[in-house]
Amino acid sequence: MSRHKQSRQSNRSRNNPQYVAMLRKVFPVIALIVVLVSALAAVVSDWFVAIPADRQAKFVGRTTCIECHQDQHADWEGSYHDKAMDLATDETVLGDFDDAEFTHFDIKSKMFRRDGKFWINTEGPTGTLQDFEVKYVFGVDPLQQYMVELEPPTPGSESGAIGRTQVLRISWDTQAGKWFYLPPPDVAEKLAPEDPLHWTGAAQNWNHMCADCHSTNLQKNHDLASNTFHTTFSEINVSCESCHGPGSIHVELANQKSLFWDRNHGYGLKKLKGADNVAQVESCGACHSRRQVVCSKQQLRDSYYDQFNNELIMPNVYHCDGQVLDENYVYGSFLQSKMFHKGIRCTDCHDPHSTKVKFEGNKLCTDCHTHPSGKFDTPGHHFHEVGSTGASCVECHMPETTYMEVDPRRDHSIRVPRPDLSVNLGTPNACTKCHLDRANISDEKRAKLPRYDQWIIAARNGDEEVQAALKEVDQWAAEAVTKWYGQDLGAHQDHFAYALSAAWEGDPESQILLDRLARNANSPGIVRASALVQLGQFATPEMVKTSLRLISDPDPQIRIAAIGNLDGAQYETGRVQDSLLARLDDDIRAVRIEAARVLVGTDPQVFALREKQAAFDNAYQELADSIMRNSDLASSHHSLGLLHERAGDLEAAEKAYRNAIRVQKNVTGPRANLAQILETKNRREEGQMRQLVLQRNRAAAEKMTPKLASRAVEIQRLRQEELENLARDVKLLPTSAPLQYRYGLALYLAAGGLRPEDRAEAYRQALAAIEEAVELEPGSPDYLMALALLGQKMERWEEADRAIDQLLEINPNAPGVREIAQQIKARQQPESQPPGGMPGRVSPTSRTPGHTP
Repeated sequence: MSRHKQSRQSNRSRNNPQYVAMLRKVFPVIALIVVLVSALAAVVSDWFVAIPADRQAKFVGRTTCIECHQDQHADWEGSYHDKAMDLATDETVLGDFDDAEFTHFDIKSKMFRRDGKFWINTEGPTGTLQDFEVKYVFGVDPLQQYMVELEPPTPGSESGAIGRTQVLRISWDTQAGKWFYLPPPDVAEKLAPEDPLHWTGAAQNWNHMCADCHSTNLQKNHDLASNTFHTTFSEINVSCESCHGPGSIHVELANQKSLFWDRNHGYGLKKLKGADNVAQVESCGACHSRRQVVCSKQQLRDSYYDQFNNELIMPNVYHCDGQVLDENYVYGSFLQSKMFHKGIRCTDCHDPHSTKVKFEGNKLCTDCHTHPSGKFDTPGHHFHEVGSTGASCVECHMPETTYMEVDPRRDHSIRVPRPDLSVNLGTPNACTKCHLDRANISDEKRAKLPRYDQWIIAARNGDEEVQAALKEVDQWAAEAVTKWYGQDLGAHQDHFAYALSAAWEGDPESQILLDRLARNANSPGIVRASALVQLGQFATPEMVKTSLRLISDPDPQIRIAAIGNLDGAQYETGRVQDSLLARLDDDIRAVRIEAARVLVGTDPQVFALREKQAAFDNAYQELADSIMRNSDLASSHHSLGLLHERAGDLEAAEKAYRNAIRVQKNVTGPRANLAQILETKNRREEGQMRQLVLQRNRAAAEKMTPKLASRAVEIQRLRQEELENLARDVKLLPTSAPLQYRYGLALYLAAGGLRPEDRAEAYRQALAAIEEAVELEPGSPDYLMALALLGQKMERWEEADRAIDQLLEINPNAPGVREIAQQIKARQQPESQPPGGMPGRVSPTSRTPGHTP
């Protein structure tokens, strides 16, 4: 067909009405498809165009947040988080600074104003009365504390940096409207200015102890070279980004004209909501927990155990049934609760911005516990008059303990009162707390113990009158509970308290209970981990098998405990090594660094053969970095020294111990370890000197003499200073078994430098201190071994026999026990070295409260 003919036919088609009508119908469809495809392409493009996953968010401040979140800011304003810390001004200072005076012990302090500023005249670090400017206030209710910058920031610091700042112990009771003295827990006597618990000491240092949780984006910035601070924050109080994380990415995304948030960063904030309650509870737990920091710097996506390792149920913090004893800041208690394991979040009870509870009275509980006919909020459940204290849900299930003298805080384990446990194990219970009026006790004693928690402490410290009075009321309460609820709970000893109590007392029979508890997947993770740690005191094949079984448990607390138990395990060493190496690649930092700690000193060929050298190096660096995050603390340098010693690097260990002494002059521990290293060096060089003499190179040998003599003098000085520090600590904390043990060790080591006529008395005092440690913790293998060896050394065979018999009963297969037993039974003297149960090096401990941000 010709081209001309084709054209005429095409023109006729276009003029065809049917053809035109078809085009009119099809064209919109085609156009719609084109539009939809273009829109879909735009949507897909919008989804895939994302902020790089490795972008780190920055802090923008709450003024940026307010632009979109005014209602939340209004709720937050005036809250406890808002008032967590502030500058000292006429508006923020609640205490009386109008020439008010306060006398405690023999120190008369005066609070006054000068030049528009707030001042206090009180005992300073030199022991004399001095004027100190109060620069900051801390908290608002029920007490307010005051802060003094004792040293300026590190020279050359950025504007706004804060130097070494201390929190005064003289505080303002905002409820009673008066000044009071806030003593350290269980320390009633006057503190010397050089004591770390004095207001000028490490325990009251804001930069380390408090700042991390009372301000936003806190950077401690300790300069080790000058031992000074230049601490900074983006906001002085607990603001939006403390909980939601740095907001720069969120703000960037909110300002974009996009259909989506970001496929890499989501909302660009810390994830607080999800399928379960863990993310939110852990976010609150970052501050509301008693924990150890395990990261050098916190990142937005870090989980709790990438940043911290929480305190387990230990006798210095909890009662054996998990009730709070010392401050645990809620998290450790809540982890035990059925509420947590049923998915309850903090914000189910607390408004996240105002921090207030959502309802007053029993409605806080019955808003969720809406059972038929008000099952719980009736006398049929609580057996008390409606509206009375006994009818209050929280009074029975969340009893208060008073901390900081005036601050009652509720136990968040939310438990059923168990007076039967009180009868059997001496734990507190809510029933007895309310019915102390039934206690048969002298008026004089009652006047000295106005609060139930004081009764409990007195009973724990051996007050027989209080013990008897509490037992009588506990028994009455237990019988009432049995009568009301028709079940004698005390007849069924299935509560984990029995296992932990037996373990704390060193009962060998507790091993079976602990093993069963650690493997019980239905028990809270914190309980299982606590049981596993206690099981670790029994170095048995069964303990190793259980730890190996649990080293891959989903709960990081349990994995960490299992790894610690395998440190130095003598059984199934191949499986132990493989299991520890596997944990070097764990997703959680706290687990990785514990594995690295235990593997320090392992033959490098082991890492090479398993292709784990890079993983170990990474975890080891994380461990060292986490330790040095607190370079202002002697305990950190002490821990680093122990790590270097374990790795065989004595020079690095010596440097770390010297830094510890420089950072905190009065701390106990590093001097003993430093003396041990110097003694090792001297023995090594004395051997070299003997070789030189044998080689007839007397001149070279004589050149070594002054250095050896100088070291010997330093060793003696270090041990004497350590002894003085320990004597101070033991006097202040006589019921601390670890301190008594270390005091005994120090007395023993110092005895070597005494005259022969004085040496016997030093050994006698050392034995008495070790005996006291054993009496305080009768199940400790270390203390018993020390007692056995020291008794052997002094030919005190009765003490040695008794200690070795107890050791054999606890664990007859523990390394070295049978050998020492044979020597003692044969009445053989040990070789001239420190007792094997009394290591020359000591782990870092102090009288500083356990909460370590």
